[in-house]
Formats: sequence, structure tokens, C-alpha cells
Amino acid sequence: MWSPRTILSILLLLLSALVTCTSLDALKSAVQNADDCQSCLSLLGMLQSIALTGDDPFIVAFTNLCIQLGAADPDVCTGLVAREGPIFAHDLRQISSTGETAQKLCDALMGVCVNHPVNPFTVTFPKPPPAHPKRFQSRGRRPIRVAHLSDSHVDRLYTVGAESNCTKSICCRDFDDSPEIPTVPAQPNGNSRCDSPISLADSMLEEVERLSPRFSIFTGDVVEHTTWLVDEAEVKTDLKAFNDEMAAKLSAPIFPSLGNHDTAPVNAFARRTSKTTNDSQWVFDIQSAGWEQWINPTAALELRHHSGSYSSKVPGLGLRIVAVNTQFWYKQNFWLYDSDVFQPDPNGLIAFLVNALQAAEDAGDRVWIIGHIPLGKEDTMVDQSNYFDQVLQRYKNTVAGMFFGHSHHDEFEIAYSNYSAQTAENAVGIAFIGPALTPTSGNPAFKIYDVDPDTFEVMDASVFFTNISDPNFQIRPTWSLYYSARDTYGPLVGLSAVESLSPAFWHNLTEVFVANETAFQMYNTFISRGGAVSPCNDAQCKNTTICDLRAFRSENNCDTPSEGISLRRRNEGSIREDDVCEGTGLAKIFSAMVGSALQD
Repeated sequence: MWSPRTILSILLLLLSALVTCTSLDALKSAVQNADDCQSCLSLLGMLQSIALTGDDPFIVAFTNLCIQLGAADPDVCTGLVAREGPIFAHDLRQISSTGETAQKLCDALMGVCVNHPVNPFTVTFPKPPPAHPKRFQSRGRRPIRVAHLSDSHVDRLYTVGAESNCTKSICCRDFDDSPEIPTVPAQPNGNSRCDSPISLADSMLEEVERLSPRFSIFTGDVVEHTTWLVDEAEVKTDLKAFNDEMAAKLSAPIFPSLGNHDTAPVNAFARRTSKTTNDSQWVFDIQSAGWEQWINPTAALELRHHSGSYSSKVPGLGLRIVAVNTQFWYKQNFWLYDSDVFQPDPNGLIAFLVNALQAAEDAGDRVWIIGHIPLGKEDTMVDQSNYFDQVLQRYKNTVAGMFFGHSHHDEFEIAYSNYSAQTAENAVGIAFIGPALTPTSGNPAFKIYDVDPDTFEVMDASVFFTNISDPNFQIRPTWSLYYSARDTYGPLVGLSAVESLSPAFWHNLTEVFVANETAFQMYNTFISRGGAVSPCNDAQCKNTTICDLRAFRSENNCDTPSEGISLRRRNEGSIREDDVCEGTGLAKIFSAMVGSALQD
């Protein structure tokens, strides 16, 4: 049952709706027709007129629209709009409702206005490439072991016995409207409709420690998916608690990066140019203090003053970890839409990356770049993805590997020196994308890399998982090797014993996928560790999947929908990848409202 407070809130909102019924009817009509770029811009113009009257009228109107169209449960509508709505209203007060920024906002919210080209910008570098770049030569020594953890999404209010088959995007909690007698009670160690209980996270960390890595990387997203409830206090608690758990259970150094859920409201990292006091400096301060034990004091200071990014040398190795806060390039970070002045490098993170790589090149070190959101995904800004790729092309000899999370899937992305001629010879970079701990996208998993200690190139990538369908999972999760990339894929491309899993290797593997349906279907199963396999049996799905593997730049992926049909596709039941990793956010609400209207 809903609490008296929730019922009162809804009644007040409905009363407000009666007072503003004319504008709500007009908004509903605008939403019904918002299935292409022009109609979305018209809707933004209407919302802008409400935003100009203040945050409160905007929140009331938007919340009522969400509730009336059944976009989410009333408490979800109320909580989400209260948190993210003020940022959206702020954006609308700062921009033209028909300009390029508004078009990008429509892209983020509805998947329309997608055909905007990359804004030309040339990244500047302190030095030209060296005439004779350093050769990193393997001496055939025994590989070192490195663990890659990602997207833990630990729900510290996970409740054993709560409803696991609820109407919200995440379950296994005692919500105000939860049934008194659950139909499918949550069990101790997790459920595919729920985020990770503490017991599952502890189990993973204990297994990682058993495997004795030289160091670990964590590519972000600590906080769970109840985006309509999460506030600053909860994020602070979650971040500190997970830092303490990693420190207590892992004896080797950890090099973490921030995820888009690791702030409040979700995704909200304001630019320095934003006219707001609602920034995420408190996140940087917490993680600077929490991570200093692993990344060293100098890097911790960088993290605090460079918007969550840092560079740190791995003790005893000629390897540097450069962590970049990718959320400043993320479409769902709505602080990125509060100006019509184009900003090629929000908060100077591209410049920070250049300086860190130049320092590594000068010192003769190799670099691993880590971050949360892969640069080739549809939800990454095409501009900053292009500029990042320029940096990679310049320092391709220094960068030995890149590591991300966010998609919750076991994937990879290849960078090319020429994206118009995607060949093994032109493959210059590889991004390893780590699977998630949270069971919402498949079986919980992490990766172990065998790494050459001279070149710091990955020799093998092994996935370890626990099967949530195992009868003993709820008693005690059992972790085991799911597959080894070298053992499984190596024979398909003729990989020799001394070759690394290089960008050329991964390109050649995509060529195998094109020709070998069995190999492709095996990869498609591996994506979710066999836990939530999405069929990919037709030519279009297969071609899109392979296209995306060859797209380290987001402008080159094949996920962009055709104009005017993306919302209808969502209404027909398609699930976008960002739905899996986001839960409920403004884009999901807009999609559901339009989907509901299209059914009228």
C-alpha cells in the first residue's frame, strides 16, 4: 500500500492538474505527435514556456503528464521528475528551442534529430609524434594477472522476501506500494529483476582475491538503479561503503573510475560553465579521499581538481592508469544541454588526457585508459567521441589498452586509423568492455586479464561468472571460468602462442563472425554470460552487432535509428541497451509517455 505521504503528494498533483488542465491537454497532444525531429522541437518549445515560469510549475506539469500517461508508477514519476526535472527546466531556460543544442536534447530524450554531424575541432598536442617511437618488446616473461570489475550496482536496501516481480524497473525492495504478500519473494543472493545484494558483491570480491591479481580496475557504477529515490546522502553512503568493502577484501591495488550512477541525481555532472551550485564536487571529494590509498596522493589531488579524472603509475611496473570521467560526454547527462555555445572539451578532460599521455610518452611508459562509458556507444556524444579518437591516433604507440563498462555486456570495440577502410592492418586500438556484477543483464561476472609485463598488452581475457540459475546460487554463489578468449577465439583466427589479443586479432575475429554463424552465435551468448541471451538471428541484427564492434567512435556505430520510427520501435517492445544500464531516467519516461500516446 502507498504511504499517506505518497497519497497526499499524488492528490496535490492531481488537484494541480485540474487547475492547469488546458496546458496539460495541450502537452498530451504535443507528446502524441512527438515522433520526429520537428515535433520534438515543438514539444520542447511548449515545455520551455512552462519552465520559464519556474521549476515548481514545470515539475507539477511534467509529473502530472507522467502519471496520466502511465509512463511509470506514480511514486516513480513523482520522485524522478522532482530530481531530474529542475535540470531539464534549467536547460530549457538557457537555450533556443530550435537550435543545435535543442536538437541534441531531442536525440537524448527521444532518439530523434539524430542526423547532426560532428562539429569540427582539432585537438592540439604538446609535441608531434616521435620520429622513432619506443618499441615495447616482449621478453616472454610470465604474464601478470589483472582483474576488471564493473557495474556492481549494490542495493543496500535489498530485502530478502520482498517482491521480486514488481512493476518498477528494479525490484526486491519494500516500496510503499509493494504487496503485503509478495508473489515471488526475493531470495538471499539476487534476482534478474533486482540489483546486487551485499552478499553477492562480497562473494565476487572474495573470488577476485582468491585469484590473486597484481592489481584490479573498476570501471564504475556503484549505486543501484532506484533513480527516483537516490539522493546525495545515499550516494555518499554507497560510495564510501563499497570503497571500504574493496579495501577490506582486496589486498592488491585498485584503480577505479566513476560511473554515471555515482552521483545524484543520476547522470548529473554539471560543467564548470553551468550556472548552478548543484555540481558533483562532493563526489570527487569523496572518491579522492577513498581512492588515495590505491592511486597515490598526487592522483587523488588530480581527481579532485580534474572532475573525477586522474593518472597514476602502477607500483613496480612501467604502466600508468589514466582514468577519465566519461560522463561529461554522455548524452543522458542533462547538464550538457544548458548552453547554445558549443563546448568541445567540457571541463578540459580531453586536454587532461593529452597531458597525461604526453607525460607517459616522455617517460617511456605504456598506458591503460579506463572509464565508464565506451566511446563507440550510441549514448556517447559524437563530438567528444571523435576528439577522443584523435587523441588515441596520436598516442596509439603509448596506449596498450582501453577498458570500460556501462553496457553491462561482455563486449569489445575496435579503433581504426581509417574508419572507411576497416582492416586488420588499420586496427590501432582495442577497448575491452567488462560485464556487470548486477544480475539485471545476465549472469554476474568479471574479467581476468593475463598481461605481458613488458608490453602491457592483453594476452588473454577470461570471464568468471556465477550462474543465478544454479540451484545452489541462493545458498552460496559459486564462481567459475566461463570462457577464455584465447582458448575459444584464438584457434578461429590462427593466433600464435606469442601473439597478444591485439586490435588486429579482434578485427580478424569479426571477420570470422561474418563468415561463421556458429562463432557469431557463441559470441552473442557470451554477451550476457548465458544469462539473458537476446536472439540475434537475422542479417540486420548480425550486421549491426558487427558494425558496433568495429566502431570505437560513436559516429560509426549502427545503432542510430531512422528518423521518425525510433519511438514506435520502442513502443513495439524493443529494449534499447541504455534501458538495461540506466533503469528509469528522463529518456525512459519520455519514451514511455510517447509510447503510451501512440497506443491511444
